[in-house]
Amino acid sequence: MEKRRVSFVVEGIDIAGELYLPQDSGRALPSLCICHGIPSGKPADPNDGGYPLLAEKFCAAGFIALIFGFRGTGVSGGNFDIMGWVRDLEAAIDYLCSRPEVDKTNLCLMGFSGGAAVSAYVAARDPRVSKVILCACPAEFRLVADNQGWQPSVDHFRRIGIIRDKDFPPSMEDWLEGFRHVAPLQWIDKIAPRPLLLLQGTEDDLVEASQTWRLFDKAKEPKEVAFIEGGEHKLRLSEKAMDTALKWLKQQSS
Repeated sequence: MEKRRVSFVVEGIDIAGELYLPQDSGRALPSLCICHGIPSGKPADPNDGGYPLLAEKFCAAGFIALIFGFRGTGVSGGNFDIMGWVRDLEAAIDYLCSRPEVDKTNLCLMGFSGGAAVSAYVAARDPRVSKVILCACPAEFRLVADNQGWQPSVDHFRRIGIIRDKDFPPSMEDWLEGFRHVAPLQWIDKIAPRPLLLLQGTEDDLVEASQTWRLFDKAKEPKEVAFIEGGEHKLRLSEKAMDTALKWLKQQSS
């Protein structure tokens, strides 16, 4: 496979990513855009190869894979803002659709946690997305659903370095409203008639199984749900979960 560093600019913000290309097949190939979650701020596990290993897994199976850092994360610029993440993902889809190697009729989003929420929102509104995998996806964002004050959350995001500018957000009310607006429970039924897979770990300590069932009940056919026995919140680290996703993706792409 071939790995290329890529970047695109969204609202003046540099978004950095990596594109993984299978060996030249002489035809357009299905693609997978992988969307990470909201960073926890916990120390990195030295044994965790991160999203590049995941991209390699799907690329080896014949999919063009794109990973990128949403604004405020990694080496991408900007500050964490959920509506900004929406625009970043839209730009990532633009980028994939601009590539001659990509089959424009076969583009999948696979999101994790906060990235799954953004994927559900974008897929509901963007017909270029042909199928969706949501891993450990919240039905609603807890910082607004539980009526918790926004200030502790913003302070946490500053401490872990994903809100970087002192004067950000310019409007706390608008920033928080973005989370209410993106809440997957409001949008998941609009993904149909494109196929949807919900993946949930039985040992997830952040997203309860009840949230997955709320999403599944609201979603329209075609839809599937898979609970991964022993799976924790970081489902990309579960071989069983990612094998399940790959098997489903192959079935949907055949």
